[in-house]
Amino acid sequence: MAALDRHRSRALIANGPPSPRPSPRPGRRAKLRSMRYISTRGQAPAGDFPAVLLAGLAEDGGLFVPETWPHFGPADWRAMRSLPYHALAARVMQPFVGEAISFEILEKICHDAYAGFGHPAVAPLIQLDSHLFTQELFHGPTLAFKDLAMQVLGRLFDHVLTQRDARVTIVGATSGDTGAAAIEAFAGRERVDIVILHPHERTSLVQRRQMTTVHAPNVGNIALEGTFDDCQDMVKAMFGDVPFRNEVHLSAVNSINWARIAAQIPYYVAAALALGAPEREVAFSVPTGNFGNILAAWAARRMGLPVARLIVGSNRNDILHRFLDKNDMSMKPVEPSLSPSMDIQISSNFERLLFELMERDPAALTRTMQAFRETGRMPISDAVWHRARGVLHSFRLDDAGTEAEIRRLHAATGYLADPHTIVGIAAARTQAPGHGIPTVAMATAHPAKFPDAMERATGQRPALPPRMADLFEREERFDVMPNDLAAVQAKVRALVGRN
Repeated sequence: MAALDRHRSRALIANGPPSPRPSPRPGRRAKLRSMRYISTRGQAPAGDFPAVLLAGLAEDGGLFVPETWPHFGPADWRAMRSLPYHALAARVMQPFVGEAISFEILEKICHDAYAGFGHPAVAPLIQLDSHLFTQELFHGPTLAFKDLAMQVLGRLFDHVLTQRDARVTIVGATSGDTGAAAIEAFAGRERVDIVILHPHERTSLVQRRQMTTVHAPNVGNIALEGTFDDCQDMVKAMFGDVPFRNEVHLSAVNSINWARIAAQIPYYVAAALALGAPEREVAFSVPTGNFGNILAAWAARRMGLPVARLIVGSNRNDILHRFLDKNDMSMKPVEPSLSPSMDIQISSNFERLLFELMERDPAALTRTMQAFRETGRMPISDAVWHRARGVLHSFRLDDAGTEAEIRRLHAATGYLADPHTIVGIAAARTQAPGHGIPTVAMATAHPAKFPDAMERATGQRPALPPRMADLFEREERFDVMPNDLAAVQAKVRALVGRN
């Protein structure tokens, strides 16, 4: 473990302890404006940040995107270098929030969100090779990267719902980590009921128990008989049922909710600044399922962060790799893998990127998405495909390769990377831009969430943190349900009625 200790020392050097300096107030730079959001499908009314936060999905079935993209110049990036993570996060998110929430309140929300994380840097960098790093995003309460956004979201919901004296019902789909992070963020909150759908017997045992052992009265868990894509379709169907949506005041915290993306952009900024930005370019490698995490990296680049390359890491469910490799965006059956959070064939957030690649043409985007639903194949022109390949590269790793890479990295460095993270690390090793540009692979989950895979690969079974040591002794509560919209809606109504 000496090698790992050296890596952690480098991480503290790269990130440093949280700075006590006050953060710069945005008002000194420019007057706050109200950010407006439009739908990728073009048929829903524009909304401000609170409206988009509570709505999640646009009324026309599209996803909300900023009407205009904010931009930071080199001086802005440099001014963020000395900030503690919570202050940096507030500074990066502020243009998306605009005047809807004051900067002082937003900064306090971010401070409180990250106060309980298990590392003082919140998202520390670990050096694995001369130009290869990993950024650990699993130091939150549920040991997954989703905590970095979800802990902010819970507090944003509280603030906005209190201002409006309102209550909502959150319904979400999870392939493993989102559900636990959402439940942790919203359990016990007075103005929110939350129901999470996960694919029955297609998550790790740790992932499932993190959801199903939370007994707050406002939490419901459904194990849907099907895949994650079925769960995601079920959530979209409930949003598409306008009377039901209005009846229970439906809202979403999946990465279809723009606020989730906005709250993920800061850790890319933090990594790039620690490695020399804006004077130095950086590349990011992201194990990818629903495309939200790498979309946040793309957004950071769109805002002016010097990102040389974005690398998409796929497992055996490789629709994104096939698209980037040979313009083949076609659905295939989802196959269970060692990295269940990536077992997805319909990556919802890809629609947001496609909207940008299609030069924000909502009619063309709508036709493309309809064709994908009807035929299982997305017709994307060569021009759009080449635009995607201008910044995105890809890599595929099957289960055998995943175990082999976990074993190789552990033998070489003493570092334990979970089955998702290792896909990103392997992708970085093969697709890095070179020329001395540092590449950061995102460590999206703690290895203890996948103990069986880790033990097979390395002979070591990583332990859960002490606060979760009794996870397997806690009582589970969840309902196994068929893939039936009416039945699931009835279950949601029952929870809302009870509260």
